[in-house]
Amino acid sequence: MIDQLKEKMSNAVKHLDKEFNTIRTSRANPAMLDNILADAYGNKTPLTQLGNISVPDPSSITIQVWDTSVIKNIENAILDSGLGINPQIDGQLVRLPIPKLSEERREELTKLAAKYSENSKVVIRNLRRDFIDSQKDLKKNSELSEDDLKKILNEVQKLTDNSIEKIDELLKIKKEDILKV
Repeated sequence: MIDQLKEKMSNAVKHLDKEFNTIRTSRANPAMLDNILADAYGNKTPLTQLGNISVPDPSSITIQVWDTSVIKNIENAILDSGLGINPQIDGQLVRLPIPKLSEERREELTKLAAKYSENSKVVIRNLRRDFIDSQKDLKKNSELSEDDLKKILNEVQKLTDNSIEKIDELLKIKKEDILKV
């Protein structure tokens, strides 16, 4: 039981790490494009399925598009994504120059990272609450002793504290990355 809780909390932290990768910094990172979907063949399709994404240098990303008929849709999806990147079309190649972030934009991105972090903490706390409730029900039904319940509650609190600590550490690293000039 506690192993399942540990796994769920670990997955919440991993999910936060993936979310942080989608937040733009001054350096090019292909993960910035992970949540962008373009209209292709009647469906919303991830950019990774429409072409090869590469980072030729720290200030640009390129997408070698396989089917030129979707280039306009890719361009529109990137423009609508809120990343603040203006794609440049060159035949089958979509170039994404990564502009330097303004101080104002850096502050917005750190607030967004803090929001993602807080959402992950809420998930962790909800997992803890649900697990504790299930253990209290077991005790109420005499399937668990008072001592066992206290032991489990201490272990769950340690797991929760560790997960929150990891989230805070990830947030600290991401903020430093965003604020780095």
